[in-house]
Amino acid sequence: MTEFFMPMIKLPTSTKQERGWSKTKSGRVCTYDRDNKDAEAKLKAFLAQHVPQKPYTGALRLVVKWLFPLKGNHKDGEWYTNKPDYDNLPKAMNDIMTKLGYWKDDCIIASGVTEKIWSAIPGIYVRIEELHDGDR
Repeated sequence: MTEFFMPMIKLPTSTKQERGWSKTKSGRVCTYDRDNKDAEAKLKAFLAQHVPQKPYTGALRLVVKWLFPLKGNHKDGEWYTNKPDYDNLPKAMNDIMTKLGYWKDDCIIASGVTEKIWSAIPGIYVRIEELHDGDR
């Protein structure tokens, strides 16, 4: 099992699925990632510190808790129901973890839990568990 916490103040607020677009002066349409390059770079740098010595090869459960900084009247531990959508968050993270060598392909993730929570201590909690046939 691998388990770690990444303290981060600026968490992604959009995902790769939410791309912006603009037209150049010549009329060409260009797409761009919205303001997440900094957050993704920090995520990659931190994930690089936790790459396992040997890549995982069997079935995995990946638990990720996205802990967003408190704002307004929200309370620590309250469910975060704003953008980004919960199902879009894992994609960029899984792609980064694949490129870093956590596993050869993220298709081995057989079970996943993604949670979005308001938190006094913002960041991302990650737990990777190896699954066995009796683990259902």
